[in-house]
Amino acid sequence: MEKTTLNVQGMSCGHCKAAIESAVKEVGASDVTVNLEAGTVDVTYDTAKVDLQKVKDAIEDAGYDVA
Repeated sequence: MEKTTLNVQGMSCGHCKAAIESAVKEVGASDVTVNLEAGTVDVTYDTAKVDLQKVKDAIEDAGYDVA
């Protein structure tokens, strides 16, 4: 398992948190932790099953910018 922290811009509320968690879990991540104040998303995933670029794309498709 790999754990990565992504800097995500545009998150401000509980809806943002829920949208990102849902989008990232849909691509196969096992754990997602959104920190609105820090503007970060911690993602735990199996590198054999999930590509980090797919995680980033899922967040961007949900309407947020991954820095």
